[in-house]
Amino acid sequence: MRGRPPLALALPAAVALLAVGAGPAFAVPTTTPIPSPADPNQPPASAPNGPQPLGHAVGDAGGGLAVIRLLPNSVPTSSILPNLQDELPKQPAAEAGFGLSSAQANSEAYLSYEHAIAQASPLGFAIAGNAPQTPGALSQTALPDNPQPTSGGLNPPSTPLDTLLKVGVLNGSVHARWSETAGPCVDTIADAQTSLADLSVLNAIPNLPNVTDLTGLVNPSSKLDQGTANQVVDSLKTMTAPLSQLGGLLSGKQTSDGKGSLVSLPNTLSSRSVVKLVDIPGSPNKAVQSTSTMQVASVKVLAGTPMELDVNVVSQPTLQVTSTGDPKTSTVNYTAPVLQVVQGGKTLGTLDAANPKLDVPVGVPLPGADQLGKLPIIGGLLPNGSPIPAALKKIDIGVLRLQIAELDQKTQQITGQPFTGFQLGATARLLDLQLLPTDALGLPNLPSALAQVTLGEQVARAVAPTGGVVCGSTTPPATNPAPQGSPPLAYTNAAYDTIPLFWTGTALLLAGVVVVAALPYRRQRRHH
Repeated sequence: MRGRPPLALALPAAVALLAVGAGPAFAVPTTTPIPSPADPNQPPASAPNGPQPLGHAVGDAGGGLAVIRLLPNSVPTSSILPNLQDELPKQPAAEAGFGLSSAQANSEAYLSYEHAIAQASPLGFAIAGNAPQTPGALSQTALPDNPQPTSGGLNPPSTPLDTLLKVGVLNGSVHARWSETAGPCVDTIADAQTSLADLSVLNAIPNLPNVTDLTGLVNPSSKLDQGTANQVVDSLKTMTAPLSQLGGLLSGKQTSDGKGSLVSLPNTLSSRSVVKLVDIPGSPNKAVQSTSTMQVASVKVLAGTPMELDVNVVSQPTLQVTSTGDPKTSTVNYTAPVLQVVQGGKTLGTLDAANPKLDVPVGVPLPGADQLGKLPIIGGLLPNGSPIPAALKKIDIGVLRLQIAELDQKTQQITGQPFTGFQLGATARLLDLQLLPTDALGLPNLPSALAQVTLGEQVARAVAPTGGVVCGSTTPPATNPAPQGSPPLAYTNAAYDTIPLFWTGTALLLAGVVVVAALPYRRQRRHH
C-alpha cells in the first residue's frame, strides 16, 4: 500500500456515487491534465523510454452500500457559468454514502499512478453539494505494480449526520495492477471490496417539527378542509413523541441494536467493484469489462416496532458492462434484484423488474378512535400488531415508498481523442426508500421528499478502442549504446540542446586559449 493519493483521487467512489442519481457521466475519467509547452514548436517535455504498451483501455466500476439524502432536490446547484444554475437539477441539503468501493482503469492518464486505482472508503458526504475530503480509506494505485492486495479496517470519520445513524465494523480490500510493458493486459486491473457489519440510519427526520402540537402550523390545502386539518393537529397531539420522530416510531437517538431507526441492516453486507480485460470471441484482442456486485441479506424498516417491515433480498443484483469497441457486440448485463416485503408474517408485495414500486401509508387515527398506544399506523397493521378494522377512521399524513431503480444505460461513440472506440455505461440501485408527505401534512415549505435512503447504488462504465484492446508492446528504436560506465542522457527537451552546447562551449574555450597564447608578451613600463 502506498500513501494516500492526492486530493484529486481522495474520493473517486464518493464522487461517482453521490452523482449517480443524474445518470452515468459520459466522458473519459478526468485525470491530471497534460502540460503544454510554452512554444508550440517546442519538443515534448519528455518521451517514453523502452517498450511501451499498445493497449488502450478505460473503465470504472463503483458501489455504495447505503446513501442517505436529506431533503432531496431542495438546494440549487451552483455553477461558475452564468445562467446555468437554473438549468441544473437541484441537490439534496445533505447526503452521505457508506461502504463505498471504486475500481478505475485509464490507459490515457498522464501520471503513471493514475493508470489503475482501487479504493475502499468508509464514507463520502456532501453538504449542499460541497464534498470535503474524508480520511480513513484504503487505496492502491499503479504504476508501480502491486503483486498483493491491501486489506484492513476502515474508520468512519465524524460527520454532521452522526446523530442520525450508527455504523458497524467496516472492512476493505483493494488491489490495483498495471504492467510497464503490457499496460492493462494483466489478470485484474482494479479490484475494490467493502463490507459492513451492520447499519442503522435516520432515528429522526430533522426537517420535521420537533414538537407534538402543530397548532397554527398545519395549513389546509385545496384538497384538505379546515375541519380535517384541525383533526390532524388534534390527533398528532396525542402521539408519544414529536413528528420528527414519527410520533414515537423513531428513537431520536442512536441505539446499539438498531431499533428506533427508519432503516436498519442487521446482517453483513458487502460491495465489490472490478475492472478487467476479457476475451473477445474470434479475436486476439480484449474487451474492457466493469462489474459491480452487492451482497445484502435483509433490510428492516422501523425495526423493533409491531409494524416492522422486513425486506428480504431474494435475488442479489449484479451490474456488468462490457465494451469491445463495437456497439454491436458491447453489452450490459444486469441481474435485477428481487425483494419481498413482509409485515406481520404477511407479504405486502414483491419488488422486481415488473413491479418496481410499493407504497406503504403512514396514517394517524382521527379523534374519537381508539388510539391503540398513541402511535401512527403503518401499512395494514395497528400499533398493537393487529389488522386495521374496517370501521377505523384514519388519515394518511405520509407514505413510505419502496422502489428498485430501473436500469439506466447510455452509449457514446468515441472519435479522435483519446482514441476511436465505443463507450457504454449503466447505473442501478438495489432499493430506494423515500418518506413522502401527503397533502394532509400541510406544513409550509415541505419538499416532495422528506428523506431518502438508497441501498446498493451501482455504476459501471467501459471504453474500448475499435477492434478491442491490443495486448503487446512497442519495439524501441535502435540507438547507439552509451559508453560503459556512463549513465544515459535523459530523453527530454534539454537533451536536444545539451550536447551541441557542450561541444560548442568546449571549442570556444580552446580557441580562446590558443589566441591568448599566440599574443606577444609586453612588459609594462613603470613611470617614476
